[in-house]
This record gives sequence, structure tokens and C-alpha cells, in this order.
Amino acid sequence: MISALQILKKYWNHNTFRAPQDQIIEAVTANKNTIALLPTGGGKSICFQIPAILKEGICIVISPLIALMQDQVDSLNSKGIKATTLPSGSSQEELITLFDNIRFGNYKFLYLSPERLQANFIQEKIKQLNVNLIAVDEAHCISEWGHDFRPSYRNIKILKQLKPTAPIIALTATATKEVIDDITNSLEIKDAIVFKKSFYRDNLAYQIFSLEDKLGSLLKICTKTKAPIIVYVSSRNKTKEIASFLNTNNFKASFYHGGLPAIDKQIAFDNWISEKTPIIVATNAFGMGIDKDNVKVVVHLDLPNSIENYIQEAGRAGRDGKKAFSAVLVNKNDIRVFKEKNQNAFPTISEIKQIYKHLFSHFQIVKGELLNKPFNFHLLEFSDKYKLAAKKVATTINLLEVNGIIQISKNYNKKSIVQFTTTSKQVLKHSKSNTKTAKIIQLLLRSYGGIFEQETKIDEFWLAKKANLLSSQIVAELTRLEAEKLINYQKAFEGSELYFLVPREDDKTINSISRNIKKYIKQKALKTSDLIQFIENNAVCRSVQILDYFNENEVDKCKICDVCLANKNTHLDISSEIIAYLSTHKTATSKEICQQISDKEATVLLNLQQLLSEEKISINNFNQYYIHS
Repeated sequence: MISALQILKKYWNHNTFRAPQDQIIEAVTANKNTIALLPTGGGKSICFQIPAILKEGICIVISPLIALMQDQVDSLNSKGIKATTLPSGSSQEELITLFDNIRFGNYKFLYLSPERLQANFIQEKIKQLNVNLIAVDEAHCISEWGHDFRPSYRNIKILKQLKPTAPIIALTATATKEVIDDITNSLEIKDAIVFKKSFYRDNLAYQIFSLEDKLGSLLKICTKTKAPIIVYVSSRNKTKEIASFLNTNNFKASFYHGGLPAIDKQIAFDNWISEKTPIIVATNAFGMGIDKDNVKVVVHLDLPNSIENYIQEAGRAGRDGKKAFSAVLVNKNDIRVFKEKNQNAFPTISEIKQIYKHLFSHFQIVKGELLNKPFNFHLLEFSDKYKLAAKKVATTINLLEVNGIIQISKNYNKKSIVQFTTTSKQVLKHSKSNTKTAKIIQLLLRSYGGIFEQETKIDEFWLAKKANLLSSQIVAELTRLEAEKLINYQKAFEGSELYFLVPREDDKTINSISRNIKKYIKQKALKTSDLIQFIENNAVCRSVQILDYFNENEVDKCKICDVCLANKNTHLDISSEIIAYLSTHKTATSKEICQQISDKEATVLLNLQQLLSEEKISINNFNQYYIHS
């Protein structure tokens, strides 16, 4: 019989497991219920994928995000391991065919969202499968104490009734003691073996700097770092602005956010992976599937959403085990904006009811009606139409989705369509007048058979790579060819597909989930408070603070964070020089102080933080320091 290590070598080309992967795999293979708490980059997927391959039958994987499911399905299929998910909008006949293929086609993995699992038809089909393992990914979504509580996760235990002999493995990267307790209770696996890898990263320096010239500091970080960098910001517009700023200053940067077309996301990702643009500026949408081990620095120009988010994002640095840095650049205004943003993002129950009614008006759905079809939904277009705050709409859509009222998915698997509408002779004649046009037309003809006879699905990103052009150039050229009536070009919709899962009942529907909504908002407020406390605590080692948050209490100081470095050596103490300078200048920015004191900028900033924590100096609304009175 093939061993777990042989499977690891065959499909993943690794010779050894990372601790405690081998122990987890051994427990799962022995049919024991298991909880695996592994930090970002800890290799969680292998912990259920290898046992499932070792056993007869199929593993059902519950995952909260369609894009994440598709990413893992694509990865497994590329290795020759049969995996699938249930496409959105599939008819019952299509699902019957799909389940027959799963049942008799030697499939090893079926990925499902927790919402899809609730359908009686899906449950009946699962009963017919030989299920060898149930894997619950992102298991912290089960808990009201988690940072991504998803009420539909509470119903996953139905699988235990459908397949009582199949063991369960619950996996998460971030979970406190309360969350782990919630997972065991909700999944009814109190006998589960818990494997918990410490969050301690001895090679990752958590450094938080209070300063006003954040862009200047970013340039210095990029100048010193000769390795890939991730820069996290809080808005989509800012990703483009900061990337442009870096490119203007002779760095190579690209940008990434959730609103980009799939083609542009892939280009940005590929350019960063290949280090054609070693700096990527992104929102927290940049996270899934990132496994680049030589990232040296993760910079937060804006505050992360929570400590859990921070650990996941910062943890993408230094996966090769070499020294790496997480740099959070923050000033007093950032704290104020962060508080206001979080307060303003949460709609009231009344506002949620209004937005929900607008959705039905937008799609012309009458009371009592439930249409089993997808609706094209563009958040900003909808928000503008009804003069709503986009952030509150986004939060409402999320709340409706996690409570099983709607389902919304990105069109990651949609393709554009092209068909030539004239003769090949005319097309070739037209192409002679333009070299770029000729190149694209020839590429289309070589790549897609029958493109004159029928509508043909195309991939603009793939065409762009083949033609050595930008995807935007391909789109522009195809649009021009359509205007000239040479082709019919239907570009893939760049919004989302929205499904209504319950009939229209307006206020009654929202009232039924109002308790969940209030708990969600309360938890988010608590996460905001915890994050601010962490950022402003300049007296306790950052690693100690993080580990204490995750209930790891017996830990030593890291000696490499900003707090530890500020207290490490007496020769770093230049507080008296700073006090003397402020005594004569009354107020000064950190940049002005750095220009006047000969020590390194990092030393000055660390001493400023220490003086702030000791309340010997203060900082005003203009980010100027002054002696505390």
C-alpha cells in the first residue's frame, strides 16, 4: 500500500512533512475526528487531501468561498487528482449528471459551500456517495467569536447524520480558545484530537512605526529590500495610486483588488510571482493561494481589519525561514479613520431592510416570488442607482449571504464569446491594413476552430500572453473589430452573479436573522477595539501580545519587534537627545527630528514610540511631537 510520504512526493514533490502535518494525517487516516490549527502557510490542505487519497471513496470539503474552492479544485486537477465543485446555477438535471460522474468516475474530492449543503436534493445525493472524510475548511466561520462568523456553518453537522462513519477534520489558521470550543460543540466532535501549531515566528519581526511621512518610509523600505514585497492598503483606488507612485519612483509594482477583472488579477499575480513586478499593492482580497516563500517584507500602509487578518497578511513574509519583516506604518489620523470607517460600514437593521427591498425592485421581483436563476449584479452601479453608501451595501450583501438569504459569486469561470460575422476572405483583407489586427486575427483563427460557424468561448488573458500584448489591448482590438462588423464579441460580465435563496418576504426575512446581524456587528466592534489596542501598546513585545491573544501564554519576548528593539540596548537610547531637541523647538515631526539627530531613522522612531508609551512626549493632530506637560 502506498504511504502518505510517497503521495506527498508523487503529487507535491516534497520529501518531508512540516510539523505537525504527519501527526494530523496519521490521526485522520486512523478515522479520528481532528481539529488542525495551523498558521497561514502551515500547509493545511495537505492534512485532509493526503488522507482522502489514501482511502477508498471521496472527501467532501466545505469551504466558504467559491474562488477558494475553484482554486483548490484546479490545483488538484492539475496534479491528476479528480476534484470538482457544484457550478452555480446548475439545473437539477445537470446536478444529477454531475453526481453520477462523481459516484462512478473515481472522483476524490467534492467541494461545497455550506449554503449548498442545506438543499435536500444535495443531501440525498451525498447519501449515495462513499464518503471517506469530511473536511471543514476555514472552520472559525462556525463560531460567533470568530472574525468571519458565518451562520450557515452551524448546519454543517448535517453531514454527520448523512455519513455517521466518516471522520471530520476541521481546519483554520486563526482560532482562540472560545472559537475551538465552538467548533467542537457545533460539529459534535468533542472527542476530536486538537493539533495546534504555535503562532510564534522567530524569523518574522513585527514592527509598528508611528510617523507622518508614510510614503517616504515606503520608498526607503522598497529601496533596502531586494526581494518580493506585499503592500496592503484599505481601498481599491489606493492600490492603483500607490502602485503608480512606486512606478514613478523607479520601482516595479503592480496592483490587485477584488474588483479587477479575472484576467487582470491573473496578470498582476503572475507578474508578481515571476518577479517581473516584485512589489504588489493590494487589498486583503490578495490572499488566497499565495504560497511564495521568498517574500521579505509585508507593509501595511493602512490598518488591517483585525488581529486575525493581520497575522494572516503579515504571515505571508518569511515562509522560507529567513529573516523577514512586517511593517505597519501608522499615524494618529489612521486610528481615527479606522474607527470611523468601521462604524460607518455597519448598517442598521432598518437600513438592511431598505437595501434588501431595493434588491427586489432592482431585479423586478414581486412579493412571494423566488426565481431560480442568476442575476447580474454590480455593487457600485446598484449603490449609485439607489444613492446608497457602497460600504453599507457591501456589508449588507455579505450579511445576507452568510445568513443564507442570497448567494453571490464572481464570474471566475465565465468566458467571453467571439464569432466572425463575415467571410474569411474579407477578414484577411481587412487585417492587411493593421499589423496588430492581423496578429490577433491570425491568433484567433489558429487557436479556435469553428469560429466562423459558431459562437466560440475565448480567453483574453491567454490571447494576450500569446500575442505579447496587454489583455486591455486585446479587449480594445476585439471591441473595434465588432464596431467594424467583422465579429460578434460578447465580453464576459465583470460583476457578480446573485441568487435569491428564499422567496421575497421583505421585513419578515430580515427580522428572522436580526439576532445574527446584531451579534456580527458586536463582534466586529470588538475586533476593531482589539486591533487598536494592539497597535497602540508600545510597552509589550508584539509577539507576546499576539500569542496572548491566541491563548499562548508561556512565551518569551521575540527580541526583534519594534518594542523589543526599543528596549534592547542602551546605545539605542537617544531619548535625551529627542527631549533636548523638542525643548527648543516645541513641536516637530518625526521627519524633522530624524534630519536633526544623527542616529538611524529606525532608532529615532523606536525611541519616539518609547517616549510616547512612557508619556514623556505626546503627538498632536498634525502628527507633531511635543513634550508632555
